[in-house]
Formats: sequence, structure tokens, C-alpha cells
Amino acid sequence: MNKIIESAIVLLIVAVVTLVGNWIGYGFGIIEAMPGMAVLVGVCILGVLANRFIYKLPTVLYVITFGMIITMPGVPGHETVAVWVSKVNFLALTTPILAYAGIGIGKDLPALKKTGWRIVIVSFFVMAGTYLASAAIAQVVLKSLGEI
Repeated sequence: MNKIIESAIVLLIVAVVTLVGNWIGYGFGIIEAMPGMAVLVGVCILGVLANRFIYKLPTVLYVITFGMIITMPGVPGHETVAVWVSKVNFLALTTPILAYAGIGIGKDLPALKKTGWRIVIVSFFVMAGTYLASAAIAQVVLKSLGEI
């Protein structure tokens, strides 16, 4: 139960930072974006609860599933939920998440230093490979659709 409370507190902090970033960067008022943020936080908390009490699958799997269900055509209120959530810009969500990731990496800096220069080379190849694979997939899909 302690982990659930901790997750809820972290989600609320992320929500507040996201709402402020959403307002400053993308012009959506805090009050205007609050229903969408409440839906996103609610879905995340449902995912944490499902992970704790149902079956030990990754929490992100539950969150994605619940999010898809509540916005699926045919589900009562799906259009309203989609409109609310559209007021929260995706990039506003990434700011606190990346800050949290940076803090996590900074905490493990001694371990990162031990890996040395090799991690830079591996990271470069991973990023380059991901980029090239994504570009190749996009090229194939867009060609097959006749867009390019």
C-alpha cells in the first residue's frame, strides 16, 4: 500500500509540473487542461492498482490498456475523454518525466562512470540504429500508402 501512495504522490507532482508547462509552453490554461490531466492521472493510478492487486504484468501495460478502453469508440463518454486529454500537450508531459530520469541517472553516476567511454559508443550505435530503423519503416509505410 505504501508503494501505491508513493506512486500517487509522484503522479500528482508530475501532473502539477505538466499543467504549468502546458500553460506556459502551449497556451492551454491550467483549469482548461485539468480534466484531461485528471483522466491521465486516474488511468495511471488504475494501472498501479491493477499491477498491485491483479497480475504482476508491467504497470505500463495496464495503463495503456485502460487508456485505450476509455477512448475506444462505443465506450460511453469516449469523445469527452478524448477532448479533455487533447488539452494536455504530449511534450508538456515529457518535461517532468525526463527531469525524473535525469535525477535517476545522476543518482547512479558512480556506476555510470565505471562503464567508461564504451557506454558513449554503445549509446551512439543504439540511437543511430533506432533512428535508421524508424526512418526505414516510415519510408516503407509512406511509400506503400502512396504518400511519397
